[in-house]
Amino acid sequence: MAGSTVSGIGSNIDTQAIVKSLVDAEKAPKQAQINTQTFKATTSLSSIGKIQAALDAFRGALTTMSTGNVFTGLTGTSSDEKIATMTAGNGASTGTFRLVVTELASASKLSTKNFVGGASSVVNAGASATTLTISQSGKDYDLSVPPGATLQEVRDSINSQFSTAGLSANILTDSTGSRLVLTSTNGGVGSDLTLSGDSGIDTGSTVVEVPKNAKYTIDGIAMESKTNTIAEAVSGVSIKLVSVSPTAAGATEPTATTIAVSTNNTVMKSGVKGFVDTYNALMKAISAETKVTMNADGTPTAGALTGDSSMRTLVTSIRNELNAMSGTGTLKSLAQFGISTDSKTGLLTLDDKKWDKAITTNSADVGSIFNGKTGLLARLTTATDGYAKASTGTLAERTKSLSDSLNDLKKQQDSLDERMTLLQSSLSAKYNAMDSLVAKLRAQSDSIMTTLNALNNPKDD
Repeated sequence: MAGSTVSGIGSNIDTQAIVKSLVDAEKAPKQAQINTQTFKATTSLSSIGKIQAALDAFRGALTTMSTGNVFTGLTGTSSDEKIATMTAGNGASTGTFRLVVTELASASKLSTKNFVGGASSVVNAGASATTLTISQSGKDYDLSVPPGATLQEVRDSINSQFSTAGLSANILTDSTGSRLVLTSTNGGVGSDLTLSGDSGIDTGSTVVEVPKNAKYTIDGIAMESKTNTIAEAVSGVSIKLVSVSPTAAGATEPTATTIAVSTNNTVMKSGVKGFVDTYNALMKAISAETKVTMNADGTPTAGALTGDSSMRTLVTSIRNELNAMSGTGTLKSLAQFGISTDSKTGLLTLDDKKWDKAITTNSADVGSIFNGKTGLLARLTTATDGYAKASTGTLAERTKSLSDSLNDLKKQQDSLDERMTLLQSSLSAKYNAMDSLVAKLRAQSDSIMTTLNALNNPKDD
């Protein structure tokens, strides 16, 4: 408004200040309401976002824990990791096995004929596209070879189009030219690669390597696998074959590698501490947004979600599952293993002495408490489902509602600003008109006074 309104020329009154005061007075109540509601919605939205992130992290940790062997304490070891490595997962049990690897699995590998022009050799000199068909295990992968395509371009097309099918292509070049070499990540007997089509690339192709199965024995039992990563040959155990077992000098049989699954209470305790830390992180995040803090002057400041019923329900749901008895062993609660809830903070603590005493004779009970369809991990996931779902969960719906409120407040702010602009223009016009009228009246008054003064003071003849 400054610069667009000349204030008080005729009346000597600051009409601009008057208009501003009137507009501010009209705007203040609604502006205060918008500001308060915007601040509350913004801080609540931020708090909901923080809790959503913490809850997602908590649930992600639950999933990770439930898919591993964290609470069984089982670890897998190999006496020679140059021959094989292993990991123990769900369903594993303690035991020791002798592994002898006699042959590793290999994939099919093909080579095209030699192209004397090297990688830039044109493989389709015609005017129309041709087709190269790569076949494996009953599936065909058709590659269109456009006119003028080079060997390099065919390689790039295979790698970009069929990499998800496990196919890959490379070019080998020497002084005589270049060859396209095809291989596959899908190995084992029966996964042979073949070439066909009308591209001419398939003509004269040769087999570089025949696919083979991995061959090995476990405790003397002969077994085979199409890959070098073997799952479930031993229940719950994954074995990765690295190389063929060596035969010592003078020996008639290859040296066996010992693979073992054993219970490690240190690993189990680490897993439990991880659960405690994950739980505490979520509780701290909720507490930070719901607690009342005392200021230096003794006055309280409420959190953005202080008194929020959905937060209370969420915490209650989680704690109910935490305190419930579960498992199939003698010990059925976390408290019996030394895990307790602090009455002031609501956080979990682990009593090392009580844990060490309980785990000595009841280590298997820990797994039954946490694992399984009715275990603590599954129940906590179910208890938080209604809050964490991406689009229909309580937190997601709260987020949408608050976002809608902020959008509505933005519209209210725009409407208020527009109304105040119109009011300012209207008042400015009225006060400018008043000022012009006063200026005219003042001019008339001055003219009359001049005339009267002239009559009262006649000039001498």
